[in-house]
Amino acid sequence: MKGWQIFVHSIRMVLNNLGPAFRVSGILYLVQAVSQVMILRNAPQYDIDGMPAPGPSGTGELLLYLGLAVLASLWIAVGWHRFVLTGERPSSFLPRWHGAELAAYLWTSVKVGVLVMVALMLASGIGVLLSAFLPALIGGMMFGLFALGFYIFLRVGAALPAAAMGEATGLRAAWRATGPHGGDIVAVTLLMLGGTLLAELPTMLDGDAGSAISVIYTLVVNWFVTMFGISVLTTIYGHCIQGRPID
Repeated sequence: MKGWQIFVHSIRMVLNNLGPAFRVSGILYLVQAVSQVMILRNAPQYDIDGMPAPGPSGTGELLLYLGLAVLASLWIAVGWHRFVLTGERPSSFLPRWHGAELAAYLWTSVKVGVLVMVALMLASGIGVLLSAFLPALIGGMMFGLFALGFYIFLRVGAALPAAAMGEATGLRAAWRATGPHGGDIVAVTLLMLGGTLLAELPTMLDGDAGSAISVIYTLVVNWFVTMFGISVLTTIYGHCIQGRPID
C-alpha cells in the first residue's frame, strides 16, 4: 500500500538524515519552544468576575514571542523541504535564509488553514444535525472531523513544499494532483493520527506533565513529530506532483 510506503519513507527521511535535521532545526526549534513557553506563561489573566487582569507581560511582548515562534516554524519547514528536494545543506547551524519563499510559505499556510477551517465548519454543521438523532455517534464524529481536517490538510498542503521551492502551485492544483492518491493519503492520515497518539501515550500515563522527564520527552517527541510532518508533506509533493518514486 502506497500510504504505508509514504509513512515509512517519511520516517526514514528523518532518521537517515539526523545530522542535517539537527542543523536545519536545532536552534530554531529551541527558539520556537521557548517562545511557546513564554506565550503560555504570559497569557492574559482574568479575575474572579471574568474581567481581564494585569498579566506579567504586555501585548507587545506576547506578539514578539508569537512572531518568533511562527518565524522559527516557517524557517524550519522551508529549510527541510529544500534539503530533501534539492540537497541544500545548511552552512552553519541555521538553514539558509530564503525571504521570498518564507513569505510565500506563510501566505500558503494561511490559505490552507482557512480552507481546512471552512471545510470543518461545514462538516461540523452536518455532524450537529446527525448527533441530534444519533447521540451515541458524537465521539466517532469528533474523530471523523479531526481526521477529515488532517486529510484535507495533507491534500492541499502539497502546495507548501512548492512554496518553499519558489514554485507557484495553488491549492486547487495541489488538490487535483493528489486526487489519484486520495486513498493512500487516507491511509497516511490514519497512520499519522495513530502514531501521534502512541507517541503521546507515555506523557498521558505519567500523570505529571511538569516533571523533568515529561518535559524532555515532550520536547524530543514534538521535534520528531515536527520534522516527520514536514517530511510527509515533502514526500506527497515529490511523489504526487513531481512524480518521484517512493523507495
